[in-house]
Amino acid sequence: MAVKTKSAFVAIVGRPSCGKSTFLNAVCGGKVAIVSSVPQTTRNAIRGIVTRDNAQLVFVDTPGIHDSEKKLNQKLKEIALEQLKDADFILYIVDAAREPGKEEAYIVKQLVQYQPKVIAVINKIDHSRADTIRTRNFLAEYIPNVQVYEISALEVKGVNELLVDIMQRAPECPLYYPEDVYTDQEPVFRIAEIIREKIFRNLREEIPHAVFVEYEQHHFQKDGTLVYSGNIVVERESQKGIVIGAAGKMIQRIREESEKELALIFPYAVKLSLQVRVEPNWKKNDKILAILIQ
Repeated sequence: MAVKTKSAFVAIVGRPSCGKSTFLNAVCGGKVAIVSSVPQTTRNAIRGIVTRDNAQLVFVDTPGIHDSEKKLNQKLKEIALEQLKDADFILYIVDAAREPGKEEAYIVKQLVQYQPKVIAVINKIDHSRADTIRTRNFLAEYIPNVQVYEISALEVKGVNELLVDIMQRAPECPLYYPEDVYTDQEPVFRIAEIIREKIFRNLREEIPHAVFVEYEQHHFQKDGTLVYSGNIVVERESQKGIVIGAAGKMIQRIREESEKELALIFPYAVKLSLQVRVEPNWKKNDKILAILIQ
């Protein structure tokens, strides 16, 4: 008799910096999405996979939904909203430490049509400024009768109960991925994302959004080391100098921090070769945005 399996796609949505990527990494037990304090760090629909007890959940971390007329923000919003249509469930993550405002109300309006498959998740309940009553009142007003969970993605509190509930409700169907896989990202994409994370963490005040990592090539050495060559692309010459730093110390730090973290992700060593180049106004370039945001 064949073993019955369950699978579901779960879209994760919310305001920028509400903890979506932290949640994804927590449930997957590994680094799937990069995390920083810079809003809209996530620029793609990132998949993280959780498999247990013959059930599999494919979580799709989306860019933070931000109502803005800027071309980059519009692209990111489109990516996020596209995931809602086909998902079996939608996890709407709300930051309990921030007062709901216009952005939160805008997101809820996008979710109303999908309400039967929406699960509200109040995150950061461990934060000193957390106000779960305020958040529950907001949810009750804008999306009544929605199921609500309270969690701390950072401390992994309340997360297991949420996973168990979704797995029980998932439809019967074959597993989409092998049981030992926790993300479907290509290695070169993951490497570029880690580099970008280290740039944000070291230079978030100087160049928060004006940077992306451009893949050039990679190859494996005889000892199994993956050598990745890429460009850190900025918008202005002044930003190029900031990324390189005095005597090249900043780009060296970015490279070393990236290689250190990549050693924890991959079963082989990763050696980075990074250059910095300037691409003026890349955030308005449709061809570049089409490559970066998918």
